[in-house]
Amino acid sequence: MANPEEILKQYWGYDSFRPLQLDIINSVLAGKDVLALLPTGGGKSLCFQVPALMMDGFCLVISPLIALMQDQVARLKDLGIAAECIYSGMKYTEVKRVLDNAMHNEYKLLYISPERLQTRLFRDYMTEFDVSMIAVDEAHCISQWGHDFRPEYLKIAAARDVYPKAPVLALTATATIEVQADIQQQLKMRAPMLYKQSFARNNIFYDIRYSENKNGDTLNNADTRCSIIYCRSRKLTDTMSEYLQQMGVRAAAYHAGMAKDKREEAQRAWMTNTAAVMVATTAFGMGIDKGDVRMVLHCDAPEHLEAYYQEAGRAGRDGAPSVALTLFNTGDLNRLRESTALQYPPEAYLRQVYQAVVEYLQIPIGTEPDQYYDFDLADFSKKFKLIPTHAIYALKLLEQEGLWALSESVYHPATIQFVADRHVLDRLSQAHPDLAYVCVGLSRMYNTIFYYPTPVRESAIGRYLNMKRNELMPRLERLARMGILEYNKPGEGPQLFFHHYRVDSRHLIINLKRIGVLRKRHEARTEAMIGFLQNTTECRERLILSYFGESPKANCGHCDICKRRMSVIDAVEIKCTILHNYTGKGWIAIHEIASVFPIWMRGEVMAVIREMLDSGLAQHNDGFCIFNSN
Repeated sequence: MANPEEILKQYWGYDSFRPLQLDIINSVLAGKDVLALLPTGGGKSLCFQVPALMMDGFCLVISPLIALMQDQVARLKDLGIAAECIYSGMKYTEVKRVLDNAMHNEYKLLYISPERLQTRLFRDYMTEFDVSMIAVDEAHCISQWGHDFRPEYLKIAAARDVYPKAPVLALTATATIEVQADIQQQLKMRAPMLYKQSFARNNIFYDIRYSENKNGDTLNNADTRCSIIYCRSRKLTDTMSEYLQQMGVRAAAYHAGMAKDKREEAQRAWMTNTAAVMVATTAFGMGIDKGDVRMVLHCDAPEHLEAYYQEAGRAGRDGAPSVALTLFNTGDLNRLRESTALQYPPEAYLRQVYQAVVEYLQIPIGTEPDQYYDFDLADFSKKFKLIPTHAIYALKLLEQEGLWALSESVYHPATIQFVADRHVLDRLSQAHPDLAYVCVGLSRMYNTIFYYPTPVRESAIGRYLNMKRNELMPRLERLARMGILEYNKPGEGPQLFFHHYRVDSRHLIINLKRIGVLRKRHEARTEAMIGFLQNTTECRERLILSYFGESPKANCGHCDICKRRMSVIDAVEIKCTILHNYTGKGWIAIHEIASVFPIWMRGEVMAVIREMLDSGLAQHNDGFCIFNSN
């Protein structure tokens, strides 16, 4: 049998593992439970993918992120590794096909969302699976005391009873000491091996700045080699990306409100460096294998240090010097202080939102649990006159009560199934030869189309039939109206997985004591974030390491506080360099001037330019400067 290094070389082309990867893999191969804390970019996925290829049966991977599951499965297939995923939005027949294949050991890795473990169909198959190991990604989600608790994760431990010999590998990038202990307890881990990389990132320069002009400061500081700029809302994401584009920056936008093809186009442009800057909401970047991100810039203060560390860690995954810059102002501080009341609304409001949800989805009292429903937050809020930002937090809090699970945006391909008898199709050619032509083409392209709803691509059908879209679509719709076939158009949107028997909102049991504890913990995390932002004396990395339970012995030397103390850069030298390079050269974009200097000097550079403007050595106009010789 090949050893882990040979598997790594054969499929991934690497000669050696990153720190701790081989230790984790060997422990799993020895049948031991493992809790692994590896930073963003630390190569968590290889820790279960490599042993999965070396063990009999298949690895069951549990992940809450649909896009990440799909991306990893696509990459594994490209490498010639048998893998598949099951996620919300898939048709029953598709799910059953995957489960049948898994039962016959046709995969080495099967990715599922945590709520899948609770469905009756999956439970029916579980005892037939030959599961070699269980990998739990984003394992901090199992802890009620963590920053992203998901109650469906609590069901994972039940799988241990079905597969008692399968080792469990729990992986996360961020977990406090308390959360680490909770992960081990909730997953019923047996004497687990703990592998933990230091949270120190020696190549990242942490920089926190107060800003009353975030647009200008973002423009002037964004690294135009490769950056991610995080905004807290879709609207701000669109606005910032448009502003940067207008100012000549090759920027793209990415958020869940965009159509799937637009998101894919934006991500492709950024991955190929056609777009140098990606402006996105914070979910972007999870699992994306791009090591040369030179800057992560937060336009808005993150909610807590767990999120900050994880997002900032998407910079410099290749080990080269990179910057994590956060811009904040009084508005951010007020938003953080008000977040507790917003995210933990009163009991009456929670009952109101529950009632609105069941009415919106038209779920009668006593309806069976474990069903998926399309859920549009904007439409829901409008119909029930709720403020969307308030409603979403109530929905998430009720999700933590185990009532439902909200999924991210899920793409649903078009499906077609013939429902008319074949003799009806035979007669169709006499009355409607154009429609019969379409039916014949469909039957030749998809051999399952008579038996169950089959995913199709309209573009492929059009090419096969030599029809344009505006010719094909009306014919499919007409066939559906005639009862010849069932045609479900492609769509995209979030879903709500309803876990429980629907009850009257007045009788809904809500654990107010638990919510009270979570509220206090949220307040503590928020105060820690505010303290981090307002800090002007303590090394940034020391604060981060202490928060995650490490005891740093020295200052990092690569954050804004340490650099300020060291006074490495002389303002006179910066001024001389600018005057030498740009005097008499006409109007120059400020961000172009800043890009000449190393990333960690940008703050000092901007301060010098401001001083030169004040002293008359320079003039400013809409992001551009001109420099005078006297």
